Amino acid sequence: MNIRKATPVDLNRLMEIFDAARRFMAKTGNPNQWINGYPQRELIADEISRGDCYVCENKEGKAIGTFCFVPSPDPNYARIENGAWLNDEPYHVIHRIASDGSEKGIFQACVNWCALHDSNLRADTHADNKVMQHLLEKNGFTPCGIIYVANGTPRIAYQRVI
Repeated sequence: MNIRKATPVDLNRLMEIFDAARRFMAKTGNPNQWINGYPQRELIADEISRGDCYVCENKEGKAIGTFCFVPSPDPNYARIENGAWLNDEPYHVIHRIASDGSEKGIFQACVNWCALHDSNLRADTHADNKVMQHLLEKNGFTPCGIIYVANGTPRIAYQRVI
């Protein structure tokens, strides 16, 4: 699998991948995390322009997954409840990881790639997203507490320090 920075040309395909991910989340008991068209096209376009959005390509060069890899500080992570971060060192956050469902191993490939670029990783997910919780914990992330995203809803916060 190849991972590269997303470009504006990728935007339509990334939105298709997010649509597939929303359907998967709803089907697996998580219909409330990515609602009202989240993530919006404008948000993804902005992350592409900042260089924080990445594309996962299969062997044929087709985009089958995406994620954002954002350097700290993340304002949503400034306050954590019912726990604490593992450290206060600079970190990167893995946001909006999504797959079109055509191939397995997208999450693993993304985490492996991210770990090559920073040894201190954070992520968060909705309490209903049991699939993501399992994947995070299987890949060495520790649940650290609860954070609140921009719309005020809670998320389980995770951190992995290598």
